[in-house]
Amino acid sequence: MFNPMELHTEADGSGVPLAVLLKRELCNQRVEKPDILFGEANKSKKGEDFTLLVAKCRRTPGEGAGDNAGDDDTISVFAIFDGHNGPAAAIYTRENLSNNVLAAIPPNLTSEEWTAALPRALVAGFVKTDKDFQTKAARSGTTVTFVIIDGWVVTVASVGDSRCILESAEGSVYSLSADHRLDANEEEVERVTASGGEVGRIHIAGGAGIGPLRCWPGGLCLSRSIGDTDVGEFIVPVPHVKQVKLSNAGGRLVIASDGVWDALSFQEALNYTRGLPAEAAANRIVKEAVSSKGLKDDTTCIVVDILPPEKLSPPIKKHGKGGIIALFRRRPSDELSEEQTYNGCFEPDVVEELYEEGSAMLAQRLNMNYPAGNMFKLHDCAVCQLEMKPGEGVSVHGNMPKHSRVDPWGGPFLCSSCQAKKVAMEGKLHSTSSQSTVQLVPK
Repeated sequence: MFNPMELHTEADGSGVPLAVLLKRELCNQRVEKPDILFGEANKSKKGEDFTLLVAKCRRTPGEGAGDNAGDDDTISVFAIFDGHNGPAAAIYTRENLSNNVLAAIPPNLTSEEWTAALPRALVAGFVKTDKDFQTKAARSGTTVTFVIIDGWVVTVASVGDSRCILESAEGSVYSLSADHRLDANEEEVERVTASGGEVGRIHIAGGAGIGPLRCWPGGLCLSRSIGDTDVGEFIVPVPHVKQVKLSNAGGRLVIASDGVWDALSFQEALNYTRGLPAEAAANRIVKEAVSSKGLKDDTTCIVVDILPPEKLSPPIKKHGKGGIIALFRRRPSDELSEEQTYNGCFEPDVVEELYEEGSAMLAQRLNMNYPAGNMFKLHDCAVCQLEMKPGEGVSVHGNMPKHSRVDPWGGPFLCSSCQAKKVAMEGKLHSTSSQSTVQLVPK
């Protein structure tokens, strides 16, 4: 006789009632991909801000929009490219970054494997785009905030000071990007100076320093960007990457250039969007930013609503939350009782952190532990995907002793030109111990 409370033993030895397992399976079948609604707004001062908005993008590079593809075959891509010293870097990155990222993801992966491979692919795609742009002999640069939505999973890669925030359906606010302005990031000041750059303010006639911290030569206020070949290789294109999973209650993303964030706080921007659809919300944010500070810079905003299927309006927010949440609750399913799991399929409004890493070191960012590392071809360049014969590549770990306990196989590997790029980015760090003390430049 069928007993719904019959125990099933899981891998960890714990017993779970069969009825609960059946309920979980039914819940999984009910989870559908969200509806994606979006809008953008822009006020131009210099004409150097560019956006990318693709609601359905095929996972295979070079195939473009996927209007006729099944939902499982597509992702959504949204990005802001805030150029400086001309638009060339922003335009080039807009046209090439997506394909470079997708080309770095191995084919024939499961959904879970694709999600796990994406952070490394984003690092490879950013570095390859920067390396290729250097051949154009252009001196411009660009910030990038690049967002990929795959079902309920949101992955954000960022260099520079354009930002992305998430407001959950409940009203909690999460920062999904990093601020790479030297004024706001002491760790990046340490890295730049250790790599051979100089950081300081502008001095006039021997007086006190004025303005923001800048990197010299070049005077750039940022520590990471794509382009900026005249500033120095220690201004790196390696992105901060954060990957989160939303509950099926959804949420709202606000992606904006510094023209917005120099005028509005995260909470102020969100407050202006209450009750508005995505496009109207983006227009309101830009309008309020310009009204607050004037049109001193290109001011661009993208608002993306991630909604339960067929719910074509922004989620209702509960008031009184406030504040930016830096820590995420991990594995929300572990926190639910079996009774909660059994009684309903709707997930609590929890944002689960899947991945976050901001190191500028390629050895750390391209390395993946077993079994995830086995998804990638051992002898393909980990940045540009060039096929190499065994023995041709250079390990990202440098002169690593054979039979190392950390990476006994020695990889991932880089081709000679990507290895040269890695060495140039690390500068003095390449020849100094990681234990060395870094002297901060006086502010």
